[in-house]
Amino acid sequence: MIVVFSGTTEGRRLSSRLAAEGAAVTVCVATGYGAAEQGAAPGLTVHTGRMEAEEMAALLAGAALCVDATHPYARQASENIRAACRQAGVPCLRLLRPASPLPPGALAAPDAPAAARLLEGTEGGILLATGTKELPAFAGLGGARLYPRVLPTHEALDACAAAGIPARNIIAMQGPFTQALNEALLHQYGARWFVTKDGGAPGGFAEKAAAARAAGAQLVVIRRPEVKVDGVSYEQALEACRKAVQRCRTDPGSP
Repeated sequence: MIVVFSGTTEGRRLSSRLAAEGAAVTVCVATGYGAAEQGAAPGLTVHTGRMEAEEMAALLAGAALCVDATHPYARQASENIRAACRQAGVPCLRLLRPASPLPPGALAAPDAPAAARLLEGTEGGILLATGTKELPAFAGLGGARLYPRVLPTHEALDACAAAGIPARNIIAMQGPFTQALNEALLHQYGARWFVTKDGGAPGGFAEKAAAARAAGAQLVVIRRPEVKVDGVSYEQALEACRKAVQRCRTDPGSP
């Protein structure tokens, strides 16, 4: 069995590919929204719900390999996954999408609170493409200035309300988005600032940067957290999974 901690494009792609090749795959996602995005397929088991390291270790028992394909900013989840793998004695790979270069003129911040501090004392609307977890950090800037782009879920709408953001300011859409749509939203809401994370190519980072430049908005990038392990590419993760599956088929008693 291969266990994939997912919720990302790469995780969905990897797990679906392995299942199509006949492997037994368990995919772990945090939310029902993630489960719906993952979908169903023969050989694919989807576990929905957030887990602590102990729960992860129990689920990993007997697995041939674990792939951490969570979001590049999911630092705590990755740490829990590595701890669970050590406890369960299961090898772990971190599937990590390449980082993007910082565009010329962009402002960088190490985290959401630091990005919010950069915007203190400024004027103009702020298009936020950072996710709902970071909304509290920006609430102090005034909800009327914020235009958060969030997933179209009840949880996301509730998070926006808790941050004091008027309903008319909420953009509930699923990405990734084209440069044209990013640019249109900046113009539509008169946003002078565009705050985002470096989601890499799958997260449409280049399109965001290009839209900010074309619309004359200042791009503010929350940089990725430092990682303690080397990441592998999608192709490397797929090959490692195939080898693990082959070992199990050749020697059913092997982990």
